[in-house]
Amino acid sequence: MRTVDFNTISDSVQKLCIQAACNLPADVSGKLKDALASEPFPRARYFLDQILTNEKIASDNRTPLCQDTGFAVFFVSIGSQVTFNRGTLVEAINEGTKKGYAEGYLRKSIVNDPLFARNNTGDNTPAIIHIDQVPGEKLEITLLPKGGGCENMSYLSMLKPSAGKQGVVDFVTDCVVKSGGNPCPPVIVGVGIGGTADKACLLAKKSLLRETGIPNGDPQYALLEAQLLEAINKSGLGPQGLGGKTTALAVHIEHFPCHIASMPVAVNLNCHSARRAFTSI
Repeated sequence: MRTVDFNTISDSVQKLCIQAACNLPADVSGKLKDALASEPFPRARYFLDQILTNEKIASDNRTPLCQDTGFAVFFVSIGSQVTFNRGTLVEAINEGTKKGYAEGYLRKSIVNDPLFARNNTGDNTPAIIHIDQVPGEKLEITLLPKGGGCENMSYLSMLKPSAGKQGVVDFVTDCVVKSGGNPCPPVIVGVGIGGTADKACLLAKKSLLRETGIPNGDPQYALLEAQLLEAINKSGLGPQGLGGKTTALAVHIEHFPCHIASMPVAVNLNCHSARRAFTSI
């Protein structure tokens, strides 16, 4: 058995919060540079150039890439041989989130009740925490901050199995296009197919953890990702929804077995500030 200290987790999460807010992952930055090099529309090129300039300013000055520093969403992989010296893993992650958003002067956006009082919790907690248990003694934490603009453009459809591949293509493409400029394109499109309604939504979000543009390991789904990316970028929506070739930087699909009578399909978008940070403790 391996015992992990509460403060080790909290301090690591604190650093993750600031890292994710201020530093765009290299794979996302690379895709933006590729898009700028291939974008034929002047206005779209201007926006892509501004996005890359903003990235450099944020990194150089340790300031957030976007004023909406998001809901802190964590994906945790914990070994079955890991224990804690005090408290719980959830408590440690929330404590680290509080410290990170305070130290980094990051905007606190979480309200304590979704419908009635809607009072700000003042520390950006509670975080959303998804936990997977695996064999061994590793503890790995990935933070995926989700801003309101892109998270509000989330979709779920319980398609009939007879809708087939074309039904998925039509649904996902329509979701991105009708979202317009709200999710701050160019976006990364996360798609979850299968499971139940809740599982499909989780798959869509989890797909955004993948390195940008790395295809699904299943050739059939990799081909579908490429077809969706082509269809979305042919829409002409473009950066910020104001026209151009680059509406999406990538499409990522995750899939799971489902009921014989169902074919759930969920869409979760990341804006061009596709923030994430990872640590292994």
